[in-house]
Amino acid sequence: MSTRTPERLRAELELRAGMGSLRKLQQFASGVDLSSNDYLGVARRLAEPERLGRIVAESKLEALGATGSRLVTGSSALHDQLEAQLAQFHSAESALLFGSGYEANVGLLASIASRSDTIIYDDSVHASMRDGIRLSVARCFSFRHNSADDLRSKLRNARGECYVAVESLYSMDGDCAPLKELCDVVEEAGAFLIVDEAHATGVYGAQGQGLVCEQGLAGRVFARVHTFGKALGYRGACVVGPAVLRDYLINSSRPFIYSTAHDALSLLLIREAYSLIEHADAERAALFELIEHFCRLRVELAGAHFLPVSGPIQALIVPGNHSVRRAEELLQRSGFFAKAIRAPTVPAGTERIRVCLHSFNTRQQLDDAVSLVTEALAKGEAA
Repeated sequence: MSTRTPERLRAELELRAGMGSLRKLQQFASGVDLSSNDYLGVARRLAEPERLGRIVAESKLEALGATGSRLVTGSSALHDQLEAQLAQFHSAESALLFGSGYEANVGLLASIASRSDTIIYDDSVHASMRDGIRLSVARCFSFRHNSADDLRSKLRNARGECYVAVESLYSMDGDCAPLKELCDVVEEAGAFLIVDEAHATGVYGAQGQGLVCEQGLAGRVFARVHTFGKALGYRGACVVGPAVLRDYLINSSRPFIYSTAHDALSLLLIREAYSLIEHADAERAALFELIEHFCRLRVELAGAHFLPVSGPIQALIVPGNHSVRRAEELLQRSGFFAKAIRAPTVPAGTERIRVCLHSFNTRQQLDDAVSLVTEALAKGEAA
């Protein structure tokens, strides 16, 4: 049975197809993983039958779901215990669970500021931060990516309480924020810094606490978002910060108030994931050895345009949506799963093959994948 649909929807999809920006769902069946956010292989370890069986047994399920929001029937002692553990792990006074990193960013940024306040954000922040800011009633504007000087200039135009939103490790360019410098600028202005630690959680810090803790800045950052869907290999997120922030979000954050709570099994899987990253010294060492190897590859392949970053997210620039899509297909035909990031997700002309490195990848896999694409580009086969 077909249902009548607005013509604009069909036209929009056709336009996207012509521009090479039409998104489609794709299953990752097999091959070398150079795309997922499972930087330490935790998702694989959580699925081990013995581990999973033990966690299911510990959950003592009385119901499969949480049966309601935290403010109705969904809250439990296990929620409180996990939030206390997360706050301690991330050197914060409190933590509050959300269903995803997207919900956490939207719920925090949409609710934190009033009409008389200001939100200033790095112009490369994630879409979830942008959406939260768009829903806010505050005055909002951006500053140039990773520029403390431009932030200082923009802060002069702020009014009311001012919140500054950044990521610690940026998901598209793979570079890190100058957190210490940003803290100095924000404190000079009497503003409050909010840091999305999604891609840094698990990877940076002595036990994976994130870049803020690694740099000793936990006491200088007002709020942090830690996502469980990246190096933690599961799903969900938390906002950590002062106890008054937790109480405020419980009363004002619509994604928290109106979403079903985590069930007991999910809470235990999150707790297990944290235990795994806390003791993942060998995996972090292996990951950073691969990062160093990839950086050496970039130098050897001087003709290719790689972004000059030193983290687990690397990128080979292949301008043009159609060209970068062909490069992605070339890799997939050879058994490598690395995604093409197309405009408008990134600015036109900076389309790229995004390579996510993992502790379980090998040097040979990286050598083969990079050589395959760069040689094809040099011959014009993937352009």
